[in-house]
Amino acid sequence: MLRLRRYRVFVICAFVVLFLLYHVSRNSKWDGVQPTVYDKVDRPHFKPKYAQDKNADTNDIHAGGESQRPPSSEHQHEPVEQAPPKNEQEIKIPQLKSVSEVKGGYGLPKGVATAAPTTSKAATKAQATADSIPAIQLPDRVDESKDQDAPIRVWKPPKKVENLNTAAAAIHWKKPKEWFPVPKESIIPLPTGSPKPMPAVQHKFKEETQAQKEKREARLAKVRTEAVRAWSGYKQFAWTHDELTPVTKHAKDPFCGWAATLVDSLDTLWIMGLKDEFDDAIEAVKKIDFTTTPYRSDIPIFETIIRYLGGFLGAYDVTGGHNGKYRVLLDKALELADVLMSVFDTPNRMPILYYNWQPEFNENPKRASTRVSVAEIGSMGMEFTRLAQLTGENKYYDAIARITNALEELQNRKGGTALPGIFPQDLDASGCNTSAKANASLREKSSAAQTQIKDVRDESDEPEGYTASRYDSLLDSEPSTSVSKRELGSAVEERSDDATDAVSELQERNTLSERAPVSANGLPAGWDCVPQGLVSGGWGMDSYSMGGSQDSAYEYFPKLYALLGGLEPKYRTMHEKTVAAVKKYLLFRPMAKGDPDILFSAKASSSDNTDTDLRYDWEITHLTCFLGGMFGLGGKLFSSDEDIEIGKKLTDGCVWAYDVTPTGIMPEFAMALPCKKADDCTWNQTAWYAHLDPEMEWRKTQLEEYDAKKAKWQKEVERLKAEEARRQKVENAAKSEKPAAQHDHDHHSKRGLAEESDTDSSIEEKVAQLESDLDLNSEGGHKSRNNDFTQKPVGEIIYPQEPLKPLTHEEFVQQRIKTEQLVPGFASINDRRYILRPEAIESVWYMYRITGDPIWQEKGWRMFEAIIKATQTEVGHSAIDSVTTEENPLPTDSMESFWLAETLKYFYLLYTTPDVISLDDWVFNTEAHPFRRPTADDATDR
Repeated sequence: MLRLRRYRVFVICAFVVLFLLYHVSRNSKWDGVQPTVYDKVDRPHFKPKYAQDKNADTNDIHAGGESQRPPSSEHQHEPVEQAPPKNEQEIKIPQLKSVSEVKGGYGLPKGVATAAPTTSKAATKAQATADSIPAIQLPDRVDESKDQDAPIRVWKPPKKVENLNTAAAAIHWKKPKEWFPVPKESIIPLPTGSPKPMPAVQHKFKEETQAQKEKREARLAKVRTEAVRAWSGYKQFAWTHDELTPVTKHAKDPFCGWAATLVDSLDTLWIMGLKDEFDDAIEAVKKIDFTTTPYRSDIPIFETIIRYLGGFLGAYDVTGGHNGKYRVLLDKALELADVLMSVFDTPNRMPILYYNWQPEFNENPKRASTRVSVAEIGSMGMEFTRLAQLTGENKYYDAIARITNALEELQNRKGGTALPGIFPQDLDASGCNTSAKANASLREKSSAAQTQIKDVRDESDEPEGYTASRYDSLLDSEPSTSVSKRELGSAVEERSDDATDAVSELQERNTLSERAPVSANGLPAGWDCVPQGLVSGGWGMDSYSMGGSQDSAYEYFPKLYALLGGLEPKYRTMHEKTVAAVKKYLLFRPMAKGDPDILFSAKASSSDNTDTDLRYDWEITHLTCFLGGMFGLGGKLFSSDEDIEIGKKLTDGCVWAYDVTPTGIMPEFAMALPCKKADDCTWNQTAWYAHLDPEMEWRKTQLEEYDAKKAKWQKEVERLKAEEARRQKVENAAKSEKPAAQHDHDHHSKRGLAEESDTDSSIEEKVAQLESDLDLNSEGGHKSRNNDFTQKPVGEIIYPQEPLKPLTHEEFVQQRIKTEQLVPGFASINDRRYILRPEAIESVWYMYRITGDPIWQEKGWRMFEAIIKATQTEVGHSAIDSVTTEENPLPTDSMESFWLAETLKYFYLLYTTPDVISLDDWVFNTEAHPFRRPTADDATDR
């Protein structure tokens, strides 16, 4: 029972403390105070679609966000450093060398032409010899200006960003002051002149038979039906929102809520002949306001450019361009571009990739991030180039030409990358060599400090009125020209208190200096830095691949060459350097059952910026499946039969990855086992098993130890059994010699009992009687506190526990194959999802249009039927959680805009007539938006 008086003091004290805490908490001085110095700003963030699942690394460019509310903590983008250079005159802007203008040549077309590019004689000759397939040689693989009279300003920090509320008054983007304008004479112009002759890309198809036509049209109708299903579901449940959730029938807005699916699907609707649906979408497009969004405080630039800007330009081109009746599409593209151009206002003109559009942030100067992905910074060229062609505004081309210059310089820089020709996945685009700045600052301060010490020591008396600083004591000792780590550590330990005081005083002084007015041009103090080009943004380890966060940068090199009519040769050079590096370092043939002649592209990692000690991940990723199409297109444009053959094998690799899974769909990310030689690659189940069980040798040792333990156990059991037999024999002999009068032993006196207890039989009877009375061995009787202990009858021998047999190598592998649902050829399946990706069918379509072989239509149809079976819902199609679940894979309730923009478009184009969006007339951006290629007639129309 609780005795209250024992706790009276405790209760009284607790009451007093609670009372004081209550009154103190009401003091307004406890409220948070906004800091006066702007350093970093907390803001809502949104996880970009390519990083949604690390286990997928990854680093997936098409993966979307999941919340339609403003995401506050899903993903932390690196804060944009907002600061600057000195004067406009000091900005050095590199020039993009271009071909001299040709009188009457192609420059900025006003009309849309349909003539195909001229085919050169060399191209004709290459076409004639296309039947001879070249041998592919791969290396062996081993698994292992500012106004000076401007008034002085004080740096104005942005206000704190509160949670966005769609019901509140909308905040609108306002065009900010341009801090780092490009002088008009320095703007890089769009290359002009008649387009150069190029080889034909598309195969010359023969007229099909009636049976072939009926089969093709039947498939085409089924594809169109599924597109209508997805569009109708979006229109009914998510109209003007970014995406439909096809299971729960709701909407979500990961891309600012500017109707991503609607804009992304415009050219698909037109190509499929869904003109009524297209006109409905055009009416909705007119109402999109790109100056505000209630869903995000930042704009994801890469996704916005490829989906929205690319969507408008592609739809404008397919509907006739300047000769069409949908001028609103170009107008909306210009509205959006007006906002996006602000991201290039940095000292080195490298773009901000997550743009804080609200005025509180947007009014300040900015730098590009110290860590950007190659794909994000390198995949803007096609969209802004096409906008420049359609509008005649060179500023749009200038914006991306500077990025191209920077990438070209990095690609050509000696020691710039570990794999010459390929960029590391992460780059520092800030243009600031912070380490050089820090080192220079330290040298300056060290020199000044030593001079000050010498001057002080030369004075015998201190100046009148001098008060010693708390950190002066740190300068008493002689400066050392060389200090080892051990010596430095000792010095720090001996003078830690003085150092702490000195740091505190210095921090106070720094704070005061940060609050001081800045320079006349409004830029903050300390903005200047040692300039540098693009460099690695990785932390110790750089990765190189054709997968997520890197893919589309390389995809754009041959496509920009075609879009510019061959007038900018550097794009060809950059492409050729890339494919050479891919062939040398990344391509591998996987060991697979049936020995398919297929290729994949690996990921290589370097820790010392050299290729001497590379670490490989033999990955199979859906995003990398674009590579077959890239090799095929580049092979046709630049007359490389070898590259075309590589493109076929890369595409077949992805088709194989579809065919071998239970659902018939390729997983998002998996690993394979490479063959050491691409020309000698046969299935070896023993080698596959060994790869699946890296502890095979240890497992063999465990089995040997088990055999020894088992033999020892058996020997002990046999010994105990023999001992038990001897005991039983003695007991039986004793029982046969019992006295005849034993039946009346219960009537013996206590004294008699003691005398009689000397015999074995009487002892055994008493023990048996005691066990019976205590009921020790019954099912409900007494049990030990240790639940694992089982009471044994008295006298019974307890045998040792038999050793547990470990799994054999074969048993372990079979168990892993069953548990992980592996198929021969896969070393692991790291991400089992399918999120409606288009890359595999994209390359299949390229191969069909390039080769004319109908086998690609058959491969594509297997893929289509498998995808529809696994993803179809009542109102659309959903991504699924696993492609290794044969029956009823779980839908994840996501239908990204690229399902209609890309995947279904490529399926449709595979079964429509080849003249629809011919590769000789069109070139696609990475979101499958077709841009019209220039022709000689464009110069005449100009």
